[in-house]
Amino acid sequence: MDIGAADRTMTLERIINAPVAAVWAAWSDPEALRQWWGPDGFSCKTRRIDLRAGGEWVFDMIGPDGTVYPNHHLYHRFDPEGGIDYALLWGENGPKHADATARFEDLGARTRVTLSMIFVTAEECETAKGFGAVELGLQTLGKLAAFIGAD
Repeated sequence: MDIGAADRTMTLERIINAPVAAVWAAWSDPEALRQWWGPDGFSCKTRRIDLRAGGEWVFDMIGPDGTVYPNHHLYHRFDPEGGIDYALLWGENGPKHADATARFEDLGARTRVTLSMIFVTAEECETAKGFGAVELGLQTLGKLAAFIGAD
């Protein structure tokens, strides 16, 4: 973590009762990803997806009330051993609001998934935490576990 990032960082973790291969399959399949990504009650509408280093995912998250939240992930690393490194943008080619990572630790029949986001500013991190981003992120990991039948 870079110096001074502690007050801009949010980290989430969940152990999923499935091997890394099953977790990775759900994360790296474009059709699967849109089915589980996002908190409870949210859905995803993909505009463009290319899941690889140098690729991107342009999508809208749609809240339970119909509110549309445009998203754009730019992938720098995308592999099960090294994990996923990506930039989070506010909508297609919008301003960056965080750098994110997803790591998958092999625990045999289980996988520790660790998500970290380093926000552009400490204020943005606090705002995210204030609207429940930690809980919403944990719901997303819960949907991943349910999707692969491991919750």
